[in-house]
Amino acid sequence: MNRLLQNNIRTIYLMGFFHSFMVVIPVFVPLLQGHGLSMSEVLQTQAMFALTIALCEVPSGYIADTWGRRETILLGAALNAVGFLSLLGADSFMDFLLYEVILGVGFSLISGADLALLYDTELYLQERGLPGGAGPGKSLSRLIAIEAAASGVAGVVASLLLLWSLDAVVLVQAFTGLLPLLLGLTLAEAPRPRRQGEHRDNARRIVDLLLFGKPVVFWTAFAIAVFGLLAVYVFWIYQKYWELQGVPLGWFGYIWAAFALTVSLAARYSAALEQRLGTRGVLCLIALLPLLGLLGMALGSGWIGVLFGFAIQISRGLSMSLFYEALNRRVPGDFRATVNSLVSLAVRAIFIVTGPVLGFALDHYGMQATLLGLVALFAPVAALVLVPLVLRIRRERADDKDPAVAPA
Repeated sequence: MNRLLQNNIRTIYLMGFFHSFMVVIPVFVPLLQGHGLSMSEVLQTQAMFALTIALCEVPSGYIADTWGRRETILLGAALNAVGFLSLLGADSFMDFLLYEVILGVGFSLISGADLALLYDTELYLQERGLPGGAGPGKSLSRLIAIEAAASGVAGVVASLLLLWSLDAVVLVQAFTGLLPLLLGLTLAEAPRPRRQGEHRDNARRIVDLLLFGKPVVFWTAFAIAVFGLLAVYVFWIYQKYWELQGVPLGWFGYIWAAFALTVSLAARYSAALEQRLGTRGVLCLIALLPLLGLLGMALGSGWIGVLFGFAIQISRGLSMSLFYEALNRRVPGDFRATVNSLVSLAVRAIFIVTGPVLGFALDHYGMQATLLGLVALFAPVAALVLVPLVLRIRRERADDKDPAVAPA
């Protein structure tokens, strides 16, 4: 059993790599435009993906906590494999909508369950003094870094495949989409506390945990939602932006790889940077970098504008690693997958409404106006979430040091 659990860590890393090895993503916008879709329709397909996840995210996290992480991950990986296979015959707006629905269900099942299984495995091995990985917190950072690196490798591969055709990209995606399912068969469920009580009682406990438990949990979840939403926006803006800046399609994959590598490195060294700058300093950096990137893209031109996108990617790597580690460290194991899913749900739910609006703005008002609009919206919201988060973290640390309030 212990050997199987030790293998979990490597297997989840490998699954995370191939789960994020999506060669179709760096050229997804040109692919859909090649089938006659406008930017508004492209963003509508992503809104459908977000809607599907919004409907399935929390139930899937709850299923992972009650039914089991391994079984939930396997079901999600199987649906993803079916989705990528369906992409081989996709040719219309409705075909791509169906593709997004299948992937939405699959991704929602895996989202949260993989993080929870990795954290549970590391915690179990650590508590028993058994050799494992890098520890619960660092393992989450490594998984995020590996997934970002996989996205970078996929970008390079996509550019090489474009030497043949876009069809070659889709074919390779269909094949690699099967690998997470095969790897998932070797996973083992980590021993952990099981939920007790009725589903209604469990739901009440989760709400109490997020809203009325530790304030840091609420504000950390809020920060993940805010910065995650911005990341989704720029994720779909990048390719159209590069096209408008005159970047050749063959370069898209290489730029995507460089961006993903930046996220990977930022996540990998986020803890060290926090130790050097302090919590307040690194949170200020996380907030300022996206503003710098958006402004640089809006006001710059050509490759100069493209380079400013790296600032947003650095912030993305830092925020994902630090915020998710902070959240999972403060959440009980029997609700960990559900809470992770709720945070992801917040991002998707907002994107359902705002994604098509973003596409409309790009089609009718242009790239520069849209980017400046994001700056105007994001700046006050980032301040709204990060200032209370810094204050709550400071209060929590003071309470932990106070013998009168510290746990016995």
